[in-house]
Amino acid sequence: MEDWQKYISINPEIRSGKPCVSGTRITVSDVLSYLAAGMSMEEIIVDFPALDKEKIIATLSFAAYRDKITTIAFAS
Repeated sequence: MEDWQKYISINPEIRSGKPCVSGTRITVSDVLSYLAAGMSMEEIIVDFPALDKEKIIATLSFAAYRDKITTIAFAS
């Protein structure tokens, strides 16, 4: 998903500036943690009705984008 920007927002006034699903206080990290713990998208949506499949996919796309642009400097 290339248009994750319309679903993910960063606001220093909400959750200390952590990336959140727009219009919610649910962080990208929260959603990734639920998925990593084995919850299905359907289970997450039941627990968090503000989310839908498209928003969950946007969190994954955002995480992939963040990983792609992150570089780590190693000391020589």
